Parts: sequence; structure tokens; C-alpha cells
Amino acid sequence: MIHWSLIVSFMGVLVAALGAYCGWFLFPNMVDKKVEESVIIADGSEQYKRFVQLPQPLTFKVYIFNVTNAQRIQQGAIPIVEEIGPYVYRQYRRKKVKHFSRDGSKISYVQDQHFEFDEEASAPYTQSDRIVVLNMHMNAFLQVFEREITDIFQGFANRLNHRLNRTPGVRVLKRLMDRIRGKQPYNWLHNIFIELINQVKSVLTIAENDPGLALLLVHLNANLKAVFNDPKSMFLDTTVREFLFDGVRFCINPNGIAKAICNQIKEGGSKTIRELSDGSLAFSFFNHKNGTGKEVYEVHTGKGDAQRVLEIQKLDDSHNLQVWLNGSEGETSMCNQINGTDASSYPPFRKRGDSMYIFSADICRSVELFYQSDIQYQGIPGFRYSIGENFINDIGPEHDNECFCVDKLANVIKRKNGCLYAGALDLTTCLDAPVILTLPHMLGASNEYTKMIRGLRPDAKKHQTFVDVQHLTGTPLQGGKRVQFNMFLKSINRIAITENLTTVLMPAIWVEEGIQLNSEMVAFFKKKLINSLKTLNIIHWASICGGIGVAAICLIYYVIQRRKPVAEVAPLK
Repeated sequence: MIHWSLIVSFMGVLVAALGAYCGWFLFPNMVDKKVEESVIIADGSEQYKRFVQLPQPLTFKVYIFNVTNAQRIQQGAIPIVEEIGPYVYRQYRRKKVKHFSRDGSKISYVQDQHFEFDEEASAPYTQSDRIVVLNMHMNAFLQVFEREITDIFQGFANRLNHRLNRTPGVRVLKRLMDRIRGKQPYNWLHNIFIELINQVKSVLTIAENDPGLALLLVHLNANLKAVFNDPKSMFLDTTVREFLFDGVRFCINPNGIAKAICNQIKEGGSKTIRELSDGSLAFSFFNHKNGTGKEVYEVHTGKGDAQRVLEIQKLDDSHNLQVWLNGSEGETSMCNQINGTDASSYPPFRKRGDSMYIFSADICRSVELFYQSDIQYQGIPGFRYSIGENFINDIGPEHDNECFCVDKLANVIKRKNGCLYAGALDLTTCLDAPVILTLPHMLGASNEYTKMIRGLRPDAKKHQTFVDVQHLTGTPLQGGKRVQFNMFLKSINRIAITENLTTVLMPAIWVEEGIQLNSEMVAFFKKKLINSLKTLNIIHWASICGGIGVAAICLIYYVIQRRKPVAEVAPLK
């Protein structure tokens, strides 16, 4: 008969085997299925409600570079800046759903955003603080106008040169002049020809420098006072509230040419400039973000493939952007591709060593994030991701992404091939304004830019973009996008207010847009997922350890019992 200890030992092995099967196969599949069901966006589901209205507001922090030597900069000095902030805003997002696709795998929406100033988090800073900052709207208009004038005359010169080269008589004459150059007595003829060419160049130079076309540079210079409120320098003294949201007013009751200039600015369509009820214009960095957005997003709901949830499929009914340069034959470049989510959430089931994309409409591009390390956020495990060198440091033909080199800026600090130096990205075609993107405090930017500014304090821990993500669900735990907006400050021909300026890349503000899961959401997350995972993990290891322990004890007991001597029974007399 089988000893009872062997039966119990066998049962212990079965329990341990069952625990191993559950812990390494059954439970993970159950969890993955549950997570998959919870992240798919279906009409009326809990995830749909979280999709429409984020459970908590995002944090939007703004740091401003206050200029401390504005008058000296006007005389050619290198700018000295001082960071002030953060000015903290709560960013509420709500999506207005337009429709689901027929198969339920896509959902279209427009984004509502609302900003509220957080006085407590911003203290001691207030929106009434006065700041001295670059006059962004005036500087942008002057540079755009200069570029358009340059483009027009460069195009005229190119067409003239092309036509002259195609004229048979001119080609013969040029070959003849080459042959007689330096030979007597024909030197005088060669000199006459050269003088003729110089006269043509002189005419082109006069045409280029002389205010022509609809708005002449000389008239523009004379009307700056009426357009931009009698500026004494390229900087303005304003409040944080006006600079960021309410708007710095200009074009107040203009007349004549000034009115024509204001109309041109208004028709330019810049997002940062709006017309007020009295007909004047106002510049602000973020007022256009406050309200219902115009862009229509189409994203994946996760149906059929949970790992594609929230992946952007279309923006304004297009699979790609038309912002950056495309291939020579018109094929869509990698710069214009739309990849990833909008950073409010991420696909589930992340793996160590992988990467993922986010798309930012503010900078018109997709950004790749790379796995860095495992993290713990208030007891919630996750992965940390951050940007790589291919964000704005490695840009140019040598990195196969020259499509970012739009080369829309004249007479600025840039490479011979038109690309900016490392750490800077030209957003002119994205924002319809000559704005340059860098990391905060120009972290990692070329010395060509940083050597021309005093007061920058780059710090990778403070200024690098990162996000911590709960790897199973794709829920962001903390972190966000950190970027800086700059403009070139430079002398512009015939504009008196700029005549002594040194060409520099001038920082304006840097922002951090992200999230820190609050205590309420942490408790909810732990209750819904983390505690369940811990319970399953306890069952898993308790079954394995308990089963093996019972089996071992019973086997030991059985062996001991077998080794005991059997007592001899004396025979009956």
C-alpha cells in the first residue's frame, strides 16, 4: 500500500507545477487580455470616457528668458538673459468626437484645450510680473519681409543670368573676351566688357537694396513707429499675462502705408497673431492653443490590434504633413511622416530596449523616444524613455534627414549647405514665422549659438525630454516634452532700429508640457492593476514554494520512516 506521505508529496508537486503554469502562462495571458480589453476605445466604455476627458489636467510650465541688457544689445553687445519661472498652468484637454469608422478601428476628433494659471504652484511668480523680452512679432515680420525681398531679386538675377547664358551672341562674346584677356592691344575691349557686366551687377544691387515692389524697405522703416507702437529697441517691456495669453497689442489705428503693412501681417495667417474687436492686432505665444483646435485627428482605437491604440492615422484627412522638404520626385520624406500618439497616452505592452514615437503638432514633427531604464513611480513599476540625438542634434545630409533643412533664413548663423548647426531646428515652414527650436538653455547645441549668449545654464536632468510609462498599459506616470523657442536677432538692411545688432540666436521661452500622476490617480491605478498583479504574484510564488515545501517535507518524512528499524515481535510460547 502507498504511504500517505508519498501521496501528499505528489499533491505538493502538482500544486507547485500548477503554480508555475499559472504564474508564467495563465496569469500573464489573463492580465494581457484584461489590459487589452481596458485600453481599446469603444463607444460608452470606461476607456472611451478617459479618452474624451483626461482624468487629470496636464501640467504646462513656462520659463521666460528676461533680457537684462536690452539697450546695450542695440549697440551690438552680446545678450545677457536671466531665466524666470516656472509659470505653471493646468492644461485641461477634452476631445470633441466626430465619428467612429464603420469597423470601429478608427475615431476622429478635434481637441479642446483650456489653460488655468496655478497660483500656488507658480509662487512667488505671478502673471503680472513685468518682463523684458524680444519683440517677437516685429522681429518676425522684418525677417519674413527681408526674405521675400531677397527671394524676389535673387530669382530675377537668376532668370537674367540664365537668359543671358542662353543668348548665342553673349556666349560668343564671353568666349572671345576669355581669349583676348591680357593680350595687347585688346585689353581695352576686355575692360569695357567687364565694366558692362559690373554695370549690370550694379543695377541689380541697386534694385535689391532700393525699396521696391508693394512695400518698400524705406517706407517700412518710416512706418515702424505707427505699426509697432513707436519701438525704441528690438525688445519690449510687457507682462507675462500679455506675452503668453492676453496679447501684446500693435497696429492700433494705423493709416496709409502703416495700415497696408498691418493688413499684410493679418493676412499672413500666423497662429500667434489675432485681430481684436477694435481692429488692432495682438501677439501672444499661446492664446491660439486656448480653445477648440482646428486640426482634425484620426487615431486607432486599438480594435484588432491593441498595440496600435491612439496611434495617429490622419491629420486633417492626410496621412502625411506638407511642411518639410520631400524627395526630388515628390515622394513623402521621413520628415513629413506622422508617427506615434499625441503623448497623452502610449501603446500597451512595452518591452525593454524598444522605442516609440510621439507626434507634436506644435513643432510639426514626429519624435522617437528610446528606452532608458526601469523605474518606480510611487510604487508603480514602469520604463523611462527619452529623446535621442536624432531629435535636433543629428540633422543634415550626413544623417539622411536633410528634409529638415528648409533653409528659409537669410544672413543667419548656419552651415554652407543651408542646415542649421547641431541642436537647432528651423520651424519657419511649420509656424509661418522664423522661429528656431532648441532644447531648454540650448542643451547640446553648437558652440556657434551658445557662445553668443550669456546666462544659459544647460542641465540634462532639468532640460532633457523624458517620460515614465507604465509598461503594461502605456499609461504615462510622469515627465513630458521640454523645448525652447528662439529667434535670430540680426541687422536688416535699411532698418535703422537693427543697424548695430550682432547676429545671435536669441532665446525667448522654454516650456515643459507633461504630467505627474496625482495621488488620486495613483491610488486608482494601484487598486485596478498593481494590487491585482501583486495578488497574482503572491499566489504564483506561494503555490510554487508551498507545493515544493510540502513535497520535500513529506519525502523527508517518508525516507526517515523507511530507515527506522522494524521492531521484532517475540514468538508466543
